[in-house]
Amino acid sequence: MSVRVRFAPSPTGSLHLGNALSAVANRAYADECGGALVLRIDDTDPERTVVGGEEGILGDLVWLGVTWDEGPIRQSSRAERHAEAASAALEAGAVRDPDGSIRLGGTTLARPDGTATYQLATVVDDLDLGITHIIRGSDHRPNEEVQQRIARSLGGELPEVIHHGLLLGGDGKKLSKRAEHSSVGDLRDEGIPAPALRAYLDELGLPRHDVHLDIPRIHRLAIDVIAGMSDAELSAAAGAPVDLARALRGARTLLEAREITQQILEPAAVSLGDEARPTIGRFVELREGGAERLDEAGARATVRELKAVGGNLKMLRLALTGAERGPELWTVVAVVPRSEALRRAAAAITPR
Repeated sequence: MSVRVRFAPSPTGSLHLGNALSAVANRAYADECGGALVLRIDDTDPERTVVGGEEGILGDLVWLGVTWDEGPIRQSSRAERHAEAASAALEAGAVRDPDGSIRLGGTTLARPDGTATYQLATVVDDLDLGITHIIRGSDHRPNEEVQQRIARSLGGELPEVIHHGLLLGGDGKKLSKRAEHSSVGDLRDEGIPAPALRAYLDELGLPRHDVHLDIPRIHRLAIDVIAGMSDAELSAAAGAPVDLARALRGARTLLEAREITQQILEPAAVSLGDEARPTIGRFVELREGGAERLDEAGARATVRELKAVGGNLKMLRLALTGAERGPELWTVVAVVPRSEALRRAAAAITPR
């Protein structure tokens, strides 16, 4: 029988990193076995459904490069099939409570209004979709016996279940949804490139035991990914023209690259004191006689000359970028055209 796995998130917003680990593990298992990954949206609980939640999850999966072969299949569209299964369970020993709910042992299969609970819907869908392996976090381990009982009441057998370790937060407990860095969206917003996060999840694979979320490792992978980007890729990711790429090379995250872009293209206005005048004056002298744009050698020579005469390079950086910190100063000198550099220099030392 061909391997068929599934990833079945609830539409609750950006993908939790623990769920992202399951998604990557399912994709990897399907690929290793020449099988298929089915994407199912477990939306049977209206109270957990967030507006735009499904779109957010799909966007996160695409961003991570996790593809699926079938779906997305929404459980909410299978209500009739779930109701049929609840009726079949009644014939197999489940009971209907006075309030109308259906129970099998101590497990509720259907609510008083007839809608299926998670436990029934997930088993029915796994059986109907021909899922052969369920790969999920070990926090679902208590569900295995319950779901096997439900599957047998419906005349089937639960697929083989593989539980992997959980991602833990700094407190040593399962990574909370409220914790910092807990979702794919959090790390994307912090400027972590998708290949870096995907590489981290691939490294974890199917952990047998719980593992602490290693943010420093993710940041090291981000630096490696950014270093490996072409000028065009890095500039596009930072929203910058490609000629700014060399100034972006020191960025450790894409967020930092965007901040550098902002510094260079739209610097904050500054007003420097008299201490800046010697440095800015000498910089003006050097740039007035130079090319409109400097190559690396020319830019480095300009910075070297200012340093040799005791120039205050911090003042020059402030004049050109409006910030005290940023990329190597020569890269800024190289990418800011002469006319614009002279304008910024004049504005920085002109009394306001």
